[in-house]
Amino acid sequence: MEAQFRTTDLCDAHHASLQVVAAPLRHYGAKRTFYGQIATVKVFEDYQRVKDAVAEAGFHRVLVVDGGASLRCALLGDRLAALALRHHWAGIVINGAVRDTAALAALEIGVMALGHVPLRGAQRGDGTHNLPVAFGGVVFRPGEWLYADADGIVVSAARLT
Repeated sequence: MEAQFRTTDLCDAHHASLQVVAAPLRHYGAKRTFYGQIATVKVFEDYQRVKDAVAEAGFHRVLVVDGGASLRCALLGDRLAALALRHHWAGIVINGAVRDTAALAALEIGVMALGHVPLRGAQRGDGTHNLPVAFGGVVFRPGEWLYADADGIVVSAARLT
């Protein structure tokens, strides 16, 4: 889905109904503006549930991963991001770390995270999916809408036009 919005304009027009993410997330993917309905995963230093999610059809959704703000190991790298792209995910937002940053920068998918580290996480399969997760002062609920661009991320219960 081609993004035709600016989060600043969305805030101006819908400020009373938006949640604004207050976390220092950085862009890592080539697509810097993206949006879609939210799907969620909550894990800690274990990327298996992220892998499982991006292996499913994305339907142009945004996967929000609450990784507990850990920067000790990555929850996403170039292979999983490429898998997400092939399965039509619009983007991935991670409260944690990514790796393979040069390769991520070449992939036409939105990827935002707190930081990066070369070490990958465990692959135990711990965690939850499709339940509300919270970080950056926002509650991310599956089915709600996330909009991201160079100025940040906003979340809305309804799709914004």
